Amino acid sequence: ETNTTVMGLTNNDILKKLRVALKMRDDDIVKVLSLVDFEITKSELGAFFRSVDHPKYMECHDQILRKFLNGLIIYKRGPREERKPKG
Repeated sequence: ETNTTVMGLTNNDILKKLRVALKMRDDDIVKVLSLVDFEITKSELGAFFRSVDHPKYMECHDQILRKFLNGLIIYKRGPREERKPKG
């Protein structure tokens, strides 16, 4: 019994689904992660998209998925503007 049948979607599954849904290439994901100062190579990224039984498969931990989601906000919306004090 695999982890996905017990726990639902893994972080790797979520990352794969977001990549497809947003029509992102590996270059785009590397860029998104760089927006939150997280450097990753395309080959390291590819390890997340491999099948679980592949020898070079790597688990996508919560921190990496969180950084990707935070970077995605910046990528889609742009950097947060500084609020000007009232008065």
